[in-house]
Amino acid sequence: MTTVWMILKIVAAIGTIMTGLLALIKPESIYGFTGLRAEGGRGITEIRSIFGGLFIALGGVALFYRTPQVYNMLGIMYLVIALVRAVSMFLDKSVESSNVISLVVEIVFGLILIIRI
Repeated sequence: MTTVWMILKIVAAIGTIMTGLLALIKPESIYGFTGLRAEGGRGITEIRSIFGGLFIALGGVALFYRTPQVYNMLGIMYLVIALVRAVSMFLDKSVESSNVISLVVEIVFGLILIIRI
């Protein structure tokens, strides 16, 4: 694998971790880029655990192991999220800038993570 592609994969994994850290430390900020608003302790816990813990773990595992299989797993996750988001944006009539930006990032990260060069 070329150095540039490895750096891009690392950047995608770090971006995943940073998203998780933001959700963990400042769960109310998730509303700005997801539209989800946590009401009460239960909602905040869900944002911290799923958006926070899961994204930190997935990005961290990718950085720790740095194998094609782990990067593929993370890339597939992003591409499936992008596919569901794209369909949902039209079904739910939610084609708006934050969704489009998320979709583009998910596709770019997904492709970077699954492409082997």
